[in-house]
Amino acid sequence: MSTPKTPISTPNAPAPAHTFHQGVRKGPFVQVSGQGPVDPVTGEYLYPGDVAAQTTRTLENVRAIVEAAGATFDDVLILRVYLTKREDFAVMNEAYGEFVRKHCPGGVLPARTTVFTGLPREEMLVEIDALAVMD
Repeated sequence: MSTPKTPISTPNAPAPAHTFHQGVRKGPFVQVSGQGPVDPVTGEYLYPGDVAAQTTRTLENVRAIVEAAGATFDDVLILRVYLTKREDFAVMNEAYGEFVRKHCPGGVLPARTTVFTGLPREEMLVEIDALAVMD
């Protein structure tokens, strides 16, 4: 018998703007849809031009969805980071590193892939998705 997929939804992260859920859980696996620097209450894109602040806000949105699924940020195995500009990498990496070290008390940081690409909104400098596995 197959484990059903269940949608993950929380008011602590932005509502999805398109035809997908904030996250999906199947068995112990939690996949978080790509998140951006959006305020979950207002739906506004935050921190124009500030990749560090956008990275932190985006990771907060990812963490909220992971936690809504019943996992912790320490359960995240991989984060995929999408950046619009190569020159933003060092600043993003510093903000990213500070966040993941703070929220991974077990000391094992998630694996990561970083891709440089165009993003759906001009004001977005970063988008991040995640895969977590629960015990």
